Amino acid sequence: MTRTFSGVKPTGHLTLGNYLGAVRRWVETDQHRSEALFCLVDLHALTVDHDPARVRRLTRQGASLLLAAGLDPRSCTVFVQSHVDAHTRLSYLLECVAADGEMRRMIQYKEKARQEQERGGGVRLSLLTYPVLMAADILAYRTDEVPVGEDQAQHVELTRDLALRFNQRYGATFVVPKATLPVLGTRVRDLQDPLSKMGKSGAESAGVVHLLDEPEVIRRKFMRAVTDSGREVVYDRAVSPGIANLLEILAACTGGRPEDLAADYSSYGAVKKDTAEAVVELLAPLQQRHRELAADPGQVDAVLRAGAERAREMAQPTVDSAYRAIGLLPAA
Repeated sequence: MTRTFSGVKPTGHLTLGNYLGAVRRWVETDQHRSEALFCLVDLHALTVDHDPARVRRLTRQGASLLLAAGLDPRSCTVFVQSHVDAHTRLSYLLECVAADGEMRRMIQYKEKARQEQERGGGVRLSLLTYPVLMAADILAYRTDEVPVGEDQAQHVELTRDLALRFNQRYGATFVVPKATLPVLGTRVRDLQDPLSKMGKSGAESAGVVHLLDEPEVIRRKFMRAVTDSGREVVYDRAVSPGIANLLEILAACTGGRPEDLAADYSSYGAVKKDTAEAVVELLAPLQQRHRELAADPGQVDAVLRAGAERAREMAQPTVDSAYRAIGLLPAA
């Protein structure tokens, strides 16, 4: 069976963009068609300035939301990255085959380093090397496919390069994975800036819909969404990105096509209202299930313990093999 690995970084509250762009696919498709691992990659959250208590809180909340969305521990493995030491064990070995230049060429490193410098902070070494840790996350499990957004595709290419380089130098050790990109229409944009994705980093933005937002908050955000200067409701992302974003969200919620939905409307206000209601309806079961899990944290802890145990069993043979291949003496 094909093996897939996906990760969620606990740096902000999960959003509608995370759900429509990734999590729903994990629930409906990936956990059933493959041997799937879903990881809260908490070590990656340490690459920038952070509040320790918030990282712990968001890690637990993220796990609860993945389960509430429909990930089934009987069908997949859900765990926390820092609970499985194979990730950091392998990361150092991969640093020993990675090059400084290829790390500094990573687009996300350049962008995040610039943001840190603009805020007057220092750039942590872990920000430079975290793509290698991401490669370790993937390669430790002999992953075949990595479902990622376009912004992470470069990191999967680096993972492939490191796997091939290690295999060529030290012998066949790793499966060389491939990225699987989301289908068109799952790239949700910020409601206040429809040229930017709806991401967790925009946590304070009125344009970001969080999975745990109350219904009235969701409605208010959609009614205040930026649209376009025209009056006609047409689906054209290049000309009318604001209304196109709303139509794509509505289509993702209802199963329609944004081009067809546009023909049903004569005003932006009606599109906003219907999209808001569709999102409220979509998220209602998830929010109810999350409330149940939040009231019984021991249930989530049990899932994460069992998931980490399975993940260790899966990763250890590959990581041990990598240690031997690169020339390290096995422990007596």
